[in-house]
Amino acid sequence: MSCTTLLVGKKASYDGSTIIARTDDGDFDVKKLIVVNPKDQPKKYKSVISHLEIELPDHPMRYTATPNVDKKKGIWAAHGINEANVAMTATETISTNALVMGADPYVKYEKAKSKKEKDKAGGIGEEDLVVLVLPYIHNAREGVERLAGLLEKYGTYEPNGIAFSDDKEIWWLETIGGHHWIARRVKDEEYVVMPNQFGIDKFDFKDAFGAKKEYMCSADLKEFIAQNHLDCNNDGNFNPRNVFGSHTDSDHVYCTPRSWYMGRYFNPTTYKWDGPDADFTPESDNIPWSFVPERKITVEDVKYILSSYYQGTPYNPYNPGNDPEKGKYRSIGIGRTGVTAILQVRGYMPKEIQAVEWITFGSNAFNTAIPFYTNTGRMPKYVKDVTTDVSTENFFWASRLIGALADPYFPVTAQMIERYQEGTANESHRLLSEYDRKMTEKNDFSLMEKANEDLAEMAQKESVRCLNQILNHACRNMRNNYSRKDH
Repeated sequence: MSCTTLLVGKKASYDGSTIIARTDDGDFDVKKLIVVNPKDQPKKYKSVISHLEIELPDHPMRYTATPNVDKKKGIWAAHGINEANVAMTATETISTNALVMGADPYVKYEKAKSKKEKDKAGGIGEEDLVVLVLPYIHNAREGVERLAGLLEKYGTYEPNGIAFSDDKEIWWLETIGGHHWIARRVKDEEYVVMPNQFGIDKFDFKDAFGAKKEYMCSADLKEFIAQNHLDCNNDGNFNPRNVFGSHTDSDHVYCTPRSWYMGRYFNPTTYKWDGPDADFTPESDNIPWSFVPERKITVEDVKYILSSYYQGTPYNPYNPGNDPEKGKYRSIGIGRTGVTAILQVRGYMPKEIQAVEWITFGSNAFNTAIPFYTNTGRMPKYVKDVTTDVSTENFFWASRLIGALADPYFPVTAQMIERYQEGTANESHRLLSEYDRKMTEKNDFSLMEKANEDLAEMAQKESVRCLNQILNHACRNMRNNYSRKDH
């Protein structure tokens, strides 16, 4: 699953929130936003892809999820926040290399070759992780620990990066081969960029095997590296990306340009990003995993950068003309995105309303982000009642329709999209402020469902308005139009 992740520490964000966000770039998967109440959480989980059965703990917590509507390939819950205000996004597909895979192969499902044999279950993967972990953790660190235990016991069949956050900190875990893992705490003053590659570029083994303040890893990771001759660093410093990551030509087209553009946006003057003497180019292998931003990062910044397609560069696929650089690199905001979640935990608010999940569906270049309070028993129909059939009655398909109709007429519809995004962002913040104030002043948090319904109603009204405008333009510019009118 090719995705892009952005992590924002609490001192790097505009309001002291922790923010973790990811685009879920599947194969045009139909998605919805739901609440999973404890009675709906399975006691025994069975994965579709790996045929693995796992007994789950008692007393799960309520949590939000953005699962596939069509369950034939599994749940794929993708993102969520639980009732303890712990957020999780799973997963960013990352990269690895042949040395790692030879040392610790993936645990893949194997169908029995004869009736006398039994099928061999595979490990856990993106399909499963949110359901297996999020309902049972009370802080971000516990998320790393629970997932690590599952990886070591069952293994995985794919390389993944997973983020956890609470009101105080963010942790990022990356899998290594079938059973190993490494994790690093995001510094409060930094943000992290992740574009489908193994990302962590610094690691402190002393801390990982001591206090574990900033780093954690598999108990045998040192031995695993030494026994399999994995350490390819040559300067005395341990860079996990050089050891566990990939170094391919395709990375320079598909992955690193996204890190370059995100760093260029948040740190435009810290480094030189363009020209022959640039510190980093779209094809640089040494773009840092984390940066201190030049200014505090807002939710709108996160939405913008995860929607971007190299605006202001020769690589923008919407640039006019036939510049050979046009569309050269894989955009961050692409057409096949199913859902993007911006998970915000606001430590300064009462526990009941700390967590807000900003949701977008479809291609981020053309959609908008709407916030929903997560500590509630249900979500509005506009985001949860989604089917595989196209309908303007839900946010998913309205967003898909807007994107598909706007894309061919980009020079004109870009203005309509910009007004749509700005209008909904303004109204979202107004409604959040209004309901934050009401609930805090009255100490009455039962208003959360009403708040979410008002936010959904606003999203529906503005989405219909935008769709009307774009459809009207598309109809007037169909190729079979003719100047003579029959009236």
